[in-house]
Amino acid sequence: MTARLAADGCELVELSSESAAETLDRARSAVAAGLDALVVVGGDGMVNVGVNAVAGTDVPLGVVAAGTGNDVATTLGLPVRDAAAAAEVVRAGHVRRIDAVRGTSASGVSRWFVGVLCGGFDAVVNERANGWSWPRGRTRYNLAIARELPVFRPLPYEIELDGELWRTEAVLVAVGNGTSYGGGMRITPDASYDDGLLDVLVAGPLSVPALVRVYPRVFNGSHTSHPAVTVRRARRVRLSTPGVVAYADGERFGPLPVEVEVVPAALGVLVPRQEHRPGLT
Repeated sequence: MTARLAADGCELVELSSESAAETLDRARSAVAAGLDALVVVGGDGMVNVGVNAVAGTDVPLGVVAAGTGNDVATTLGLPVRDAAAAAEVVRAGHVRRIDAVRGTSASGVSRWFVGVLCGGFDAVVNERANGWSWPRGRTRYNLAIARELPVFRPLPYEIELDGELWRTEAVLVAVGNGTSYGGGMRITPDASYDDGLLDVLVAGPLSVPALVRVYPRVFNGSHTSHPAVTVRRARRVRLSTPGVVAYADGERFGPLPVEVEVVPAALGVLVPRQEHRPGLT
């Protein structure tokens, strides 16, 4: 891909490092110095690094989707695991502005995400899976589900939606700017990158057998019709429950409580020209 872009006359600067934190620092410095575009290669985790470098600026983000899940790229209609096609999108330089989400953790750290923040059973599974070095990919996540499912119980939540307090018990809470996470799980299937709103999905108390039955429906988005599932929309969300670490774009965000706010059109993304249509999710 780099050879193709260089052959087209693009001047390339390598910013990657051994750690995501150092890569982000380098990317932010390069953006401040005046990059034309920041291009990341990888999955949703690398997209998250890129988002945190360019959100709120005029520098667009290019994505070469080469990860395990690639949910953000798929939702945006970007090429997946096709470096040549991704390079052509970057070279063409067509920018679409989409919403991004600015969040603050309990420790006061501010971060951005663009896809989905999870703060329930899904977050607990992520925390479990990320503590293992083996196996990799989807198998590790499935094993973490098998480990957590028999012992997980509904948790008490305080959820503020644009200042309105909602106290409830839930097994799963997700805040979606995008539609999916985890490699195709359409957790907030009606979310849009263009509406200036967040979709907040809450799955109320469910028995283990009921949760097992509902889980496969997440892959086609039909779980939202289950009586225990509620979806509400808001611009600003505060999520609180004890003992849960939130994840956003598949990356560790921080222990709850967290507060997040959608910022309309905060992020420019390089996309295929035909994908830039008003209302496209």
